[in-house]
Amino acid sequence: MREYVDDAVVLSREPQADADSRIALYTKRYGKLMVRAKSARKITSKLSAHLEPGQLIGVRLVEKNGLQIVDALKKSRVGISPHTLGVLAGLLAEAEPDLSLWALLIRESFSWAEVLSILGWDPRGASCTRCEIAAPSHFALRRQEFFCAPCASALKFPGGEVLCIDEPLTVSAKAGDGI
Repeated sequence: MREYVDDAVVLSREPQADADSRIALYTKRYGKLMVRAKSARKITSKLSAHLEPGQLIGVRLVEKNGLQIVDALKKSRVGISPHTLGVLAGLLAEAEPDLSLWALLIRESFSWAEVLSILGWDPRGASCTRCEIAAPSHFALRRQEFFCAPCASALKFPGGEVLCIDEPLTVSAKAGDGI
């Protein structure tokens, strides 16, 4: 049985089985990891409060039928909404660590333009897929394409499928979180 200890940001949390939870973590050393937290949904769980999305935690994991959380200790809270972290969890590949992404997650401001640039979709060199105008302001998640604001609104994407990448999101100005 292998053991892993690292700092992590909790990206998302989903119910699994009767009382377990499936947690998406972004760790400094190992990147995104999907782990199981046994009995985390029980009222007596000591881990539950530490595993809420947006928490910066110290975590100890063991490999036992997949990765499982054994210990977690809340250190602080990151300034990114749980919804934004959930979208980010969907974009990230597992076990691909990146120190620049880690630094972006734990600082006081968050920018989708910076995240996309780190992940390989740099908006600075992109143009709108539809009309080819430079400096697009939106990114379609499923299509992995950039659009200007008029084209993004004309295509009428379902809610949550397009990121607004124009403005950085700070702790005090997170309303809507650019989605």
